[in-house]
Amino acid sequence: MQDMRYPIGAFKRQPAADHEERSQLIANMRELPQQLHQTVDNLTDIQLDTPYREGGWKIRQVIHHLADSHLNGYVRFKLALTEDLPEIKSYDQDAWADTMDNFFTPVSVSVDLLKNIHQRWTTLLNRLDDIDFNRKFKHPESGIWTLHETLVLYEWHGRHHLAQIQAACKNYKW
Repeated sequence: MQDMRYPIGAFKRQPAADHEERSQLIANMRELPQQLHQTVDNLTDIQLDTPYREGGWKIRQVIHHLADSHLNGYVRFKLALTEDLPEIKSYDQDAWADTMDNFFTPVSVSVDLLKNIHQRWTTLLNRLDDIDFNRKFKHPESGIWTLHETLVLYEWHGRHHLAQIQAACKNYKW
């Protein structure tokens, strides 16, 4: 049986990639919002308010979490590109997932936000060079990250949550 927590496997930190691998990561980032839109566009409120797995977030929360998380990721990139080893702020993703906007904002708002964040982000990513991707920031809990490692993380993160939603749709036969 598939582990619904990690339908594509757990994240593995990857310190380097060649140009072709990085181009694929960026392409996946660019395509994520459209894939998410296609997956959730016809879900009802009852379906959106169903946990993607037992004990997990509601699908609605996962969608809003993607926008929240990737907004933070984009800001982390900008900080690392404009400051020398900035210490970024962490946040409690579970607390963010339980804020009232996540229950009363239509998911289309977060899908659109994700689309716009990714348009800006991939425009930036496509113009960075190896020196830029080696720039770093300090996370207060997990230490120093290069922008390349951060790209790998957020590309995985998007596919990870999309796969959770798709698996839930399949399991519930929606």
